[in-house]
Amino acid sequence: MYKVIGHPQSRVMRVMWTLEELGEPYELIPHNPRSEEVRALNPSGKIPVLIDGDAVLTDSVAICTYLADKHGKLTFPAGTIGRARQDSFTQFAVDELEGALWTAAKNSFIHPEDIRVTAIKPVCKREFDTALKTLEKRLGDGPFVMGDTFTIADIIIGHCSGWAMVAKFDQPSEGPVADYFNRLRARPSFGAMMARLKETA
Repeated sequence: MYKVIGHPQSRVMRVMWTLEELGEPYELIPHNPRSEEVRALNPSGKIPVLIDGDAVLTDSVAICTYLADKHGKLTFPAGTIGRARQDSFTQFAVDELEGALWTAAKNSFIHPEDIRVTAIKPVCKREFDTALKTLEKRLGDGPFVMGDTFTIADIIIGHCSGWAMVAKFDQPSEGPVADYFNRLRARPSFGAMMARLKETA
């Protein structure tokens, strides 16, 4: 059984969602970032951490990619054009969506107060809005970013949407992007992940 380590209200959700999609059992071990328990596994103190047998894996995108590749689901095969396009969406999510959210978070409650730049937050919100407009142009006609195939790119983007809700970043209430986010949240695996979160609350 996989072990997922980290506070569940974080990027840990991406790993949980991936495992729920794969139908793989896992144990959730809640620990805060930079705690002694996490630093013993990841010197940076960042979460999530995945334990697979004797292997310790870190960084949410790397973990999700590993799980998808290992189980042959939620991904296009490495070395294909489909995989390159999928990776492009994943990188877009990390650079454009998560980048704005993470910068705002660091300057809201993560960095020490004396070095926070609170004036950056409106800039982050504008960057996030610009990224959503780009996402709308890139979506295409399929239900997911890779057409009919749900992939880990959708999981990363979907997590960013949920993060944005908590951070009070504006998102469209109707239209292609809103419909896309609603489709992601309607997936049984998303509901199963949220149920697991409530159990640990």
